[in-house]
Amino acid sequence: MAKEKTFFACTACGFETAKWTGKCPGCGAWNTMEEATRFATPSQGAKASPKQRPGTGAAAMLLRDIPEDITVRTSTGVSELDRVLGGGIVEGALMLIGGDPGVGKSTLLLQVCANLAREGKRVLYISGEESAKQIKLRANRLGIREEQLYVLAENALDAVEEKLGQLQPDVAVVDSVQTMYRPEMASAPGSVSQVRECTSLIMRICKETGTAIFLVGHVTKDGAIAGPRMLEHMVDVVLYFEGDKLQEFRLLRAVKNRFGSVNELGVFQMTDKGMQVVLNPSEQLLSRRAKGASGSVVFCGLEGSRPLLCDVQALASTSYFGTPRRTVGGADASRVALLLAVLEKRANQKTYNQDVYINVAGGLELSEPAADLALCMAVVSSLKDAPIGAEVAVMGEVGLAGEVRAIPQCDRRIAECQRLGFTTIVLPRENMKRLTAPEGVKLICVDTVMQAISVLF
Repeated sequence: MAKEKTFFACTACGFETAKWTGKCPGCGAWNTMEEATRFATPSQGAKASPKQRPGTGAAAMLLRDIPEDITVRTSTGVSELDRVLGGGIVEGALMLIGGDPGVGKSTLLLQVCANLAREGKRVLYISGEESAKQIKLRANRLGIREEQLYVLAENALDAVEEKLGQLQPDVAVVDSVQTMYRPEMASAPGSVSQVRECTSLIMRICKETGTAIFLVGHVTKDGAIAGPRMLEHMVDVVLYFEGDKLQEFRLLRAVKNRFGSVNELGVFQMTDKGMQVVLNPSEQLLSRRAKGASGSVVFCGLEGSRPLLCDVQALASTSYFGTPRRTVGGADASRVALLLAVLEKRANQKTYNQDVYINVAGGLELSEPAADLALCMAVVSSLKDAPIGAEVAVMGEVGLAGEVRAIPQCDRRIAECQRLGFTTIVLPRENMKRLTAPEGVKLICVDTVMQAISVLF
């Protein structure tokens, strides 16, 4: 009779131990040990560990003797996804896409499968969460009628491997990796050991057959992909789908890409016909900006190689409590606290008795220091109740001494601002050494936060 055994596994490295420990003995991470169970029969004995497959047996080669094959990329038919992937799908690539439930991962991948099948590619959509009829209902809703799109509802990886060997698809989707399991392993689907072993087998299939495979990954409450951290190290590409289900925009971000640049961003809009590409994100993000309102500043940020204009908003109001409130959305709260201290100490702006609320419209997350000056000017605008001109954009990094430091790729930011009709740009003086003002654009250079305040107000 099967016997249930309890153990603890590290979600970061997969180390297993019989007792809980605060610090993982394998990788040293804290608070990563989670309880798991497996069923083992008394007759298992030494056969408890799964038998590993033999290696490839390949011989060592000199680097100069390895043939140079030009990487051929296949377009997904979705321009924003191609941008994030670095130009398209690479043969034999293993790609992991994660995101909150309902954000649109399965919808986007089903659309990609339909586009590829329309181009004559052999595509297999494998679902461990939905039945074939459920996938058919979603396809009908999205208007997908491709006859060459194969669908398989299966979560036993041995059966999935057999079907992949029979069909030999060009591209496959596994939705999701946490539902897959290897029958010879006693642990439950979704456990650390199952996710690790299933991903290892799928990776071997990718490299041996040349099939490009998308893996859908569940995320934890902290936003990280569920399972061992090793999962992200094993795959070639890691994509995160961001966005609130209550908002119309979805952001697809690459955090790892062996075939292209990282931190690229794709912008989508969820509609009743599925995921639609947003061709001009900057214009969409600024379309609902309030004209003539105080506390609103336009900033041009960089997401990978793409410049994006966004509306940075601040609201300062007198606090009636002992400790003023600081609420931040779309930016780093500790960075905002630092900037408020700089305004208090270096710019003589009294914020000690003000509740300060920061918001970046559109659901963007500003992580680069170039947004410092825009955040400061938004707060000052709200404190003075003086709006900044609608044609003005602000950018620059702020130091603890109140100085405004140079920012990277300023020429691309200025070109994007000019394209959308902004005629005045406040930027660090250090950047002007390598720039020439475009026609019709006035560049205002500042050295300190005080200078920026005196110029704008």
